[in-house]
Amino acid sequence: MDGLRLYYRAYGDPLAPGPAVLCLSGITRNSKDFHNLASHLAAQGRRIICPDYRGRGLSAYDPDWRKYKPETYLEDLLQLLTLEGMNRFVAIGTSMGGLLTMGLAVARPAALVAAVLNDIGPEIESGGVSRIIDYIGQDHPQPDWAAGVAHLKATYPELGLPDEKAWQNLARSTFREADDGLHVDWDVALARPLREGGPIPDLWPLFRALDRRPVLVIRGGRSDVLSDGSLAKMIAAKPDLIHVTLPGVGHAPMLDEPAALEAIDALFARLDRR
Repeated sequence: MDGLRLYYRAYGDPLAPGPAVLCLSGITRNSKDFHNLASHLAAQGRRIICPDYRGRGLSAYDPDWRKYKPETYLEDLLQLLTLEGMNRFVAIGTSMGGLLTMGLAVARPAALVAAVLNDIGPEIESGGVSRIIDYIGQDHPQPDWAAGVAHLKATYPELGLPDEKAWQNLARSTFREADDGLHVDWDVALARPLREGGPIPDLWPLFRALDRRPVLVIRGGRSDVLSDGSLAKMIAAKPDLIHVTLPGVGHAPMLDEPAALEAIDALFARLDRR
């Protein structure tokens, strides 16, 4: 759109039959978050694309912080879909990625076959938003990977990761190496539009745009972003909504939890029978 260099990971056979899979990460996150899930789906013969938004991971940082907004990310995704010829796809969106998934239901209604919303919905808990903005607007330098893991454990005690390897994977997708140690793998300027913007707009019209397709919601039982009450409202608005809550897991599930994989596999099995 504006010449900025953007990166994405590709898994599986580009000529695989059936809809492709578009994995959309959370606000500061990147394509590494989806490695386990994407590898799992690729082993089933699916094609998966996992982009790094501008200002994250291996994508270039935007010199204009005002472009760090959902409208820009959506335009970038539409160009990616065109570039990769993804005329039919399933979107799997974590947190902000779920909001972009809803946006794609409006922008590409005929192409979006189904959606997975990971710990996000049209109503977002204000406490969780404040916590996220406070954290992402600054660097959190660490001397080494052990310190990075310890920092994440202290910062996200509610996350509920199962073992040390999972924490190490999270650290590797949160920090980048530099000569002086580790730094967060995102542009801290992306918090500025969030701080200076107004209230969150009404997202229910975007959620309703998903109505004519299968939708799976995965919620962390400890989430401070998607409450149990908000999920209940989503079920009331879309009675065929598929949903699973992961006990003991905070915001946001990594989507390689056994219950999450089972629910995602069941969704794709349903699509394959069509």
